[in-house]
Parts: sequence; structure tokens; C-alpha cells
Amino acid sequence: MKKYILTSTLAALLTLGGLSVPALAGPEDVVVENAWSRASIGMNRPGAAYMTIRNTGDEPVTLTGLATPLAMMPEIHETKTNAEGVSSMSPAGEIAIAPGESVALEPGGLHAMLMRLQEPMTEGDTFPLTLLFDDGGEVTVEVPILGIAARGPED
Repeated sequence: MKKYILTSTLAALLTLGGLSVPALAGPEDVVVENAWSRASIGMNRPGAAYMTIRNTGDEPVTLTGLATPLAMMPEIHETKTNAEGVSSMSPAGEIAIAPGESVALEPGGLHAMLMRLQEPMTEGDTFPLTLLFDDGGEVTVEVPILGIAARGPED
């Protein structure tokens, strides 16, 4: 009971803190920093979210999926460019993060692809994005929606 109350209190504080406080995954020692996304043009095209995910623990963690009420099909995708300069995106599958390491979800690389949007992504709004781990752990971060031309969380 005490652990549940502490976890709920921590989650509430992190949600209220917005970008100023990283989200913590509890026993998994996962820290999510600099989460951001771009505004969408309507709902016909997928959205994307970006962030850095750090494993501050002593054991590897494996990101297996995403959940958000904003999109019916959120997935981690990877952008690859071939020798001819043609870029393509495909699901990245599970992402292992070694102890003390981080994974960047950023434009042009790994990113959270938000397919089948349920509402437009409007500049100035935020949405919850839950990272799902292979041990059943979860961490939810509030992702701010920046302007359509944003290039990073500082825009």
C-alpha cells in the first residue's frame, strides 16, 4: 500500500512538473527526458514523438511498446536511408537499453510513430505517452505538442 501511494504521488508530481522534471519508471530506473512532438495537419497523417530514454539502473531494460489515447497504433519506428538516399520507415521492434546507456528517439532515426490519430495534435496541447517494458513496467510521460516546424524540445 505504501509503495502504491508513493508511486501515485510521484506520478502526480511529475505530471504537474511538465518538462522541468524527468519521468521515472520506478524500479526499472528509466528516466525519460526532453519529450516533444510536432503539431499535425488534421488526423489523416501519423504524428510522431521524440525523447531520450535513459537506463540509470544496473540491469538492462527492454522497451516493447507504447500506449496513448491519442493514437490507436503507436509504435517505435526507425528511419533508414539507403545508398541511393531514399529514406524509409519500419517498425523497430524491441529496444534494449543497457545499464547506464540511453536511446534517443529523434527525427531521422528511432521515433514514436503515432498512427491512426484520434484527434489532431494541436500546438500548445500535451498528451500522455506510456512506454511499456518487457518486465511489465510502465512509465508515462506528458508530451508537449510544439509547432509544426519544430526541430527539437527547445523550439
